[in-house]
Amino acid sequence: MLVVNSQQPQRRINELTRNTIALILAGGRGSRLKQMTDWRAKPAVPFGGKFRIIDFPLSNCINSDIRKIGILTQYKADSLIRHVQQGWGFLRGEFGEYVDLMPAQQRHDEHSWYQGTADAVFQNIDILRARNPEFVLVLAGDHIYKMDYSAMLADHVINKADLTIGCIEVPLEEARAFGVMDVDDNRRVRAFVEKPENPPLMPGRENTALASMGIYVFNAGFLFEQLIKDADSKGSSRDFGKDIIPSVIEKYRINAYPFLDLQSGQQSYWRDVGTIDAYWAANMELIGVKPDLNLYDNTWPIWTYQAQTPPAKFVFDDDDRRGQAIDSMVSGGCVISGATVRHSLLFSEVRVNSYSEVNDSVILPEVNIARHCRITKAIVEKACQIPEGTVIGEDRAEDEKRFQVSEGGVVLVTPEMLGQRRHYVR
Repeated sequence: MLVVNSQQPQRRINELTRNTIALILAGGRGSRLKQMTDWRAKPAVPFGGKFRIIDFPLSNCINSDIRKIGILTQYKADSLIRHVQQGWGFLRGEFGEYVDLMPAQQRHDEHSWYQGTADAVFQNIDILRARNPEFVLVLAGDHIYKMDYSAMLADHVINKADLTIGCIEVPLEEARAFGVMDVDDNRRVRAFVEKPENPPLMPGRENTALASMGIYVFNAGFLFEQLIKDADSKGSSRDFGKDIIPSVIEKYRINAYPFLDLQSGQQSYWRDVGTIDAYWAANMELIGVKPDLNLYDNTWPIWTYQAQTPPAKFVFDDDDRRGQAIDSMVSGGCVISGATVRHSLLFSEVRVNSYSEVNDSVILPEVNIARHCRITKAIVEKACQIPEGTVIGEDRAEDEKRFQVSEGGVVLVTPEMLGQRRHYVR
């Protein structure tokens, strides 16, 4: 196991975070989430009952005392932009704090879209230079985790690195889906390969590889130099993992930063919720008695915008008509009216009507489930109106005629699949 030692005086940590700009890459569609991203970018997808995916990297920045943040948007960003404007306007410009939205805007060439992760940053290089940071923290906007970026910054400085890459340990058979690093015993990166057929093993480990989290700390001057060089390179895909990182390994100090719990030394919680199955499973994990991701941790809160809603309500107590939720999470504004909800997660303003049952499901906001329905192992999209007597999740062949069914048997239901018109998702 790789070891991190980032003991630094708090004053020095504060200095590092004040001189850092965080850039959250939030422009991706996330096509593996199927119809959930037809009308919104992946970072805007709801998660955990009241949050959006992007709330996790944003909250990590705030809790790490990094308060200069840019969000690079692109694909169907209106939902994301509205969420950020409504929920993240509490930073104080007088103190040099901000969350800025940075859309693709043809700043350097005729292309209207960002061409890759590196190009997204390069297209805003003039803005970054004007703000004169010492470090640039580049983050993916579509993962679920809680991480203290200040510890990673301290490790970057202690090791005199030009670039530090956040990484997690993954089983070898899963490593083909990641950018994978080969490192020495001092955590210096010797090779970086995107989605390799034969991933390199971690030092001293069997069947385990070191995978990139898509989290990078750059010395600002070094980053600008490499972005300009890459922009002038013909044939580059303008991507950090495919182009920039492999090109700098031999000449510069590139370090790996293992994402470990600093007390136990064990792998910390991190989830890529990029597929229907992974998204469903990550939400289901939250319902557990002691979930790996603790949303009740007041020392590391997840901030978000939440509409003002009344408390959840459970009504009727007849033997055949009892409003109840068992082993579940139920958000504000929900009404469980003579129905039963088991091992499920309900977002805000969901109504489940009499004699219906919801099991092992994720129900997004403003869904109405009529009477006598049975819903099992499903994701029901925002604003769906489930007709009376609907049965979902009991007959795969029937479900596949109407809905999207994942490899793992999770049924995705959207308004369009129910014949309900919808052209926009907030």
